[in-house]
Amino acid sequence: MFCGNSPFVAMSYPEACTLHEQKELTMSNNAPHIAILGAGFAALSAVRELRRRLPQAKISLLAPSAEFVYLPSLIWIPPGIRQGSDLIIPLRKFIEKHRVDYRQCTVQGLANGGRTVLTDHGEIENEALIIATGGRFLKGMPGIEHALTLCEGVAAAERIRDRLNEMDGGHVAFGFGGNPKEPSAMRGGPMFELLFGVETWLRQQGKRDKFKLIFFNAAAEPGKRLGEKAVKNLLIEMQRRGVATHLGEKILGFDERSVKTENATLPADLILFMPGLTGPAWAAQSGIELSSGGFFPADEYCAVKGCDKVFVAGDAGSYPGPDWLPKQAHMADLQARAAAENLVMVLAGKPPVAKPRPELICIVDSVDSGMLVYRDPKRSLMLPSSKVFHWAKRYFETHYLRTFR
Repeated sequence: MFCGNSPFVAMSYPEACTLHEQKELTMSNNAPHIAILGAGFAALSAVRELRRRLPQAKISLLAPSAEFVYLPSLIWIPPGIRQGSDLIIPLRKFIEKHRVDYRQCTVQGLANGGRTVLTDHGEIENEALIIATGGRFLKGMPGIEHALTLCEGVAAAERIRDRLNEMDGGHVAFGFGGNPKEPSAMRGGPMFELLFGVETWLRQQGKRDKFKLIFFNAAAEPGKRLGEKAVKNLLIEMQRRGVATHLGEKILGFDERSVKTENATLPADLILFMPGLTGPAWAAQSGIELSSGGFFPADEYCAVKGCDKVFVAGDAGSYPGPDWLPKQAHMADLQARAAAENLVMVLAGKPPVAKPRPELICIVDSVDSGMLVYRDPKRSLMLPSSKVFHWAKRYFETHYLRTFR
């Protein structure tokens, strides 16, 4: 899935402050201390935007490690296009360039309405806060330990690669789930990419005829958030590639060799499954009333409801908008930029103005080609598979990571 800022899409909200106004805001706030939680897409986009708008502010970045993992390219680890080390980017240069106060720690909760961050290395005070730690996968399904989840990180992607290399044949099952209390909290796109990428790789290795691939999903129309045309084309692509489907039945669980649904047991020597998302584990210790799905509830300006000078961006939040609003890096970047701009306005005693435009853009990659999917409130489109889109995805990876290298 093409997850990151898009080379095809311009800024998603108008600039609210002129350079003169930004300078006044910086001077009037006497170098405020802003804490940003996380080191992913949303967190680092917020750092860039805040440093641009508030050159004198003290920005503290709180994360377990000073590394950025480029998650969209995890799909290329199983087929060998990328190694894990290619996608783990040290942040030392970024931290120095943006004059960030990096604190190595794990967030454990909040106190005092967000003014105090509780960590495993003590308490950290702030005058304003952006929550960008991301979410976590729901792991309550019976037998979930028998499934591998690509987007858990580099180690998971490498485990998938190793398992595939160990296999001479057999059944491989691909699927994704959701959060029943928050339907938009799912990440299905990478599973389509993993499916098509593995199928392509097996053909390239001359082993495709020894494997049976099946895609399973509780929805009769999986990937519907991508748009009606996208669902149709994805299912056609599965049929073209000889991928079996099992759709429209509730997933009950897994065991070592099968996927169990309401009315069937699907044989599986390898289960690749992306569970639904919920908020970070420490959210329950934040003192903030969470959304029904376990996320920090945001308003249209990415401000956390019921809090003062606390904003959220990326997968940690629950946002107003269409039911197809994506949990992807591109949207996280847009939310982070809006949150940072609005935080600057609020610090200056002005109302927030920036609203991240709902927008989904992805390239559903298949190792040697890709399909472009785009959706916003006015239109939805899907362009047919082309080698151009695969190379566009590769180019954007290089372009995006140049900021950190």
